[in-house]
Amino acid sequence: MKDILSAMADLRRPRLLISAARFGLPEYRRSTHLPRHLGYGPLPRSGPALIDLMALEAAIERTRKERDASYRVTLHVDLLIAMMGEARLLRAAQAAATGDILR
Repeated sequence: MKDILSAMADLRRPRLLISAARFGLPEYRRSTHLPRHLGYGPLPRSGPALIDLMALEAAIERTRKERDASYRVTLHVDLLIAMMGEARLLRAAQAAATGDILR
């Protein structure tokens, strides 16, 4: 089974969606973004949060591909921002745990 970061790296989305998410990434705040997508309460750690976000994004990706009228590009970009932010936090935590600060 692939690890979560490899699975995320293998995602293929339209360039415009990824560019928009990268543009919003510096403004990512997990205390604001995660409750919007995962519900209120204690925030999960980055790994479990990323898994949940990827499941939500996969559902939105299906609605986009099906050209469903309920598709919301703003929600899709916001989820991608959250996914990128959590992946960044997870990579940083892994690097800190292994002592690999140059990563």
